[in-house]
Amino acid sequence: MDIDAIQQIFFQECEEGLAGMESAFALLRDGDGDGDGDRDPETINSVFRCVHSVKGGAGAFGFERLQAYTHQYETLLDLVRNATLALTPALLDLVMGAFDMLADHVAAARDGVAAPADAAMLARLTDACKGGASAPAPAPVESAAPAPEALPVDDFDDLMAMLGDVAPASAGEPAPGDWRLDYRPTANALDNGAEPLLLLRELALLGGSVVACDRGALPALDALDADCAYLGWTIALPAHVAEDDIRSVFEFTDACALKLAREQTALPLLEAEPASALEAAPAEAQPVAPAPTPAPAQTIRVDLDKLDRLVNLVGELVITQAMLAQRLSENGMGGSTELSDLEHLTRELQDSTMAIRAQPMKTVFSRVPRIVRELEGETGKRVRLEVEGEMTEVDKTVVERIGEPLTHLIRNAVDHGLETPEARVDAGKPPEGVVRLSAAHHSGRIVITVADDGKGIDRERVRAKAIERGIVLPDASLSDEDIDNLIFAPGFSTAVAITNVSGRGVGMDVVRKNIQALGGRIGIQSSKGKGSSFTLSLPLTLAVLDGMIVTVGAQTFVIPLSHIVESLRPSDDMLSRFGRDGALLDVRGCYVPVLPLADHLGVAGAERDPTSAVLIVVEGDQGQAALLVDSIQDQRQVVVKSLEANYQAIDGVAGATIMGDGRVALIVDVDALTERGRRAGRAMLANAA
Repeated sequence: MDIDAIQQIFFQECEEGLAGMESAFALLRDGDGDGDGDRDPETINSVFRCVHSVKGGAGAFGFERLQAYTHQYETLLDLVRNATLALTPALLDLVMGAFDMLADHVAAARDGVAAPADAAMLARLTDACKGGASAPAPAPVESAAPAPEALPVDDFDDLMAMLGDVAPASAGEPAPGDWRLDYRPTANALDNGAEPLLLLRELALLGGSVVACDRGALPALDALDADCAYLGWTIALPAHVAEDDIRSVFEFTDACALKLAREQTALPLLEAEPASALEAAPAEAQPVAPAPTPAPAQTIRVDLDKLDRLVNLVGELVITQAMLAQRLSENGMGGSTELSDLEHLTRELQDSTMAIRAQPMKTVFSRVPRIVRELEGETGKRVRLEVEGEMTEVDKTVVERIGEPLTHLIRNAVDHGLETPEARVDAGKPPEGVVRLSAAHHSGRIVITVADDGKGIDRERVRAKAIERGIVLPDASLSDEDIDNLIFAPGFSTAVAITNVSGRGVGMDVVRKNIQALGGRIGIQSSKGKGSSFTLSLPLTLAVLDGMIVTVGAQTFVIPLSHIVESLRPSDDMLSRFGRDGALLDVRGCYVPVLPLADHLGVAGAERDPTSAVLIVVEGDQGQAALLVDSIQDQRQVVVKSLEANYQAIDGVAGATIMGDGRVALIVDVDALTERGRRAGRAMLANAA
């Protein structure tokens, strides 16, 4: 593997680490915020380890600015996790602000551009390490034993004094059962970003003391290489320290030789030869098998293009299998066991392939806290972000393309939705506004909601702005929903002044276009004085879906199975007719509109009488409707082909597929049809009135 490929892996790991840090900050924010130590220490430890890993990689690849920044960031985090500094709200804000700068540094190193200006942040971090204004003096922390004094990471002499250097008398004679660890970094350990002094400090915090320091490999002064590791140590640790805790100290480095043993009982930690100059375990010690530990899940990184080719090939296999089934059926050979087995295996292969592409929404949601923090600074508003369903999995394509629309919605919620702290207090609300972000599976789709508890949509102002910009006529009759949807019109904005956040009339129209390009829909619910909610409904996968094959006139269509509630041939007493062609279907006491698919998709020669056709009750974003079709052919799995990529977008059509006989069939956009039918029904009732 060449250096570029290894470097790419480093940046991928950086992205994963940054996402993990963002999740950890969410947990830290959920604490009591008074710095009394209630937070789980492992949370801040996880943040420290992520920064330490980035620092190691930065040093290995020569990203000096990134390495220098993470060094200072790591120093502050080390003081926090050792309880030398209390994690007060002010210090937590600084730590999260430093994280934002770290993300910028990583992006600059990855993209090969100039590193961000970090002098001010480094000064704040340095000041905080000294107990400055950003980090007040720590509150007393109760513990069974006093924690060792924290020292600067580069003060070798003081660290050696703290550890006891090579004077066993200061540490006391090791008791039977105490741990004995021989640790020697490899000569090139520093090349990989390892820092032996930090590891020694970790061992000291576990109660360890250096009982021997091997200097035998030190060369003459004129031959000494500052980038080479020469020393080795023997450390004694108390018997009560768990073996896993000792193991975890070396979790992020393998550039060393280690041997762990108990006094009188040897216990190997890693299969590595001990350094010759280190004192070996007693010869009479009997080996003891290490305690079993669960093996972590093994992963492999695969280039995305290879995965996309696999998905495309599986899609073609599904089409070929459908064609084969069609040919065999036409020749009276359908229904064979072998054909059923092939269909089953094809479906299993498709499900497994799509599962590989599935990613949690956490990948997108992890970016939102930073956006909110930036908006707080720009708008002066106070915001509490609540996230739910971040582990909901969707296709990678959706994850990649939902980021920009989601960013616009979050910015809109904070800038237009939430009031200032003063205005909220005057309205009887808490000064801190709430933005809720959630994701969940529903009827074969993913539903993402962005809601706020702000002032809601000012419909009078929206209508006035729309008339002023010529979007609607002054005498237009608009419902509340029609007015709400005006915010998606190109160039529309109610901002009083143009700012860095909003005011130029771009954003919400882009949101709807991007969502529609993904085969989804966006809906709005707003209540004056209580807030607004934007709901995105998107397909779980853009590659394959289960559908019902129907005939309308001479055309074949596919209705996604996830939208279908039931199908039936209605009797006349189940229908309530109105107007010239309107009808409602009585479905167990609930009336749903009958929508002739031929009328909405422009198909000639189709059946119009519901009692002579088949009604398929579907559920979309706008409720239920009964689609009128001539007949039902089959139910099968189909491969979705994008119309936008191969032709152009068609209203009421979500995509296309290739049938078993080689013909192209259009996939019905149920959400669009139910919305269109609802609007047509409302207009018809208004005219009748």
